[in-house]
Amino acid sequence: MSRYIVIGAGAVGALLAAQWTIARVPVTLVGRGRALEVIERDGVRVRRPGGDEVIEVDVVASIQEARPRLSDAIVLAVKSQDAERVIADIAWVELADGLGVVADLPILTLQNGLATEEFALRRFSRVIGVSVGIPASHLEPGVIVSPGRPVVGVAWIGGYPRPIPAEEERHRGAFTRAGFAAIIEPDIAAAKRRKLIANLRNIVDVFGATSEQQEYAEDALAAEARRVFAEARLAVAPAAWDAPRLDVGPVPGHEPGHLSTWQSFARGTTSEVDFLSGEIVLIARRYGLSAPLNAAVARELGIHAARKGRPGELPLPPEFISGSLLPERAF
Repeated sequence: MSRYIVIGAGAVGALLAAQWTIARVPVTLVGRGRALEVIERDGVRVRRPGGDEVIEVDVVASIQEARPRLSDAIVLAVKSQDAERVIADIAWVELADGLGVVADLPILTLQNGLATEEFALRRFSRVIGVSVGIPASHLEPGVIVSPGRPVVGVAWIGGYPRPIPAEEERHRGAFTRAGFAAIIEPDIAAAKRRKLIANLRNIVDVFGATSEQQEYAEDALAAEARRVFAEARLAVAPAAWDAPRLDVGPVPGHEPGHLSTWQSFARGTTSEVDFLSGEIVLIARRYGLSAPLNAAVARELGIHAARKGRPGELPLPPEFISGSLLPERAF
């Protein structure tokens, strides 16, 4: 039976490994550092509305230790900013059965933003993009808060740069067994652009601002992103009306609220901003357009991350203070 090798033991990777283990889908999790140590010793603790569950997963320290075989598939669950390095590190590792290298396997890319599929396509011939919507939190190694119900999340799955029907259906079934609502997406790049617009609220969440200021900034960033995509003639998937209802239930002892980029700043790890607002800036510059709002937040948070700053310490850039933003700059 084919196995998933999940690389990255954060919120999505550790949860997927736990869910597949529960469903008896063969899976090996590749972790590192403190997360590896905790999961090896204690398993993955998933905190749900109905109580905590501890799942012992097969976890190793490297792709070599996972002993990949030709029947396996790679699930890349690291952050966007780490994806290119990890892809380069694993691609040419020889398979344990002597039948090729890791790049001969299918790779599922779970990252936000638009860059990872291109990184993967340089080395992997079968790239399956996955746009994941999941209300998970991860502030402590080996502990994942998963309040979603009746499904843990939603996964839109599609071959890149074009559909790969057999692969898509295979992985859709596996995500369904893991407790996700899984949907085949005919244009995964357009679906990831839709997700990128939604993810811009992750950036606003890092700033210290009132709820009104945050809402104003979020709307302005999203409007600017839509304008850039439209002027660059890059399709954005329509609103996901086909997604099943996903309720977020209360988890005892957990205070819900902050999003994944805030969580990264809180943990003092690297920032995904270059692949969120920074991606909008890249497209704008490539096509001779402008994206001053996304450029402003990418610059401010890039500097803040380099200084090891914490969430809530920065005010929004002056352009976002309610009433000071000219309408034509937002749209």
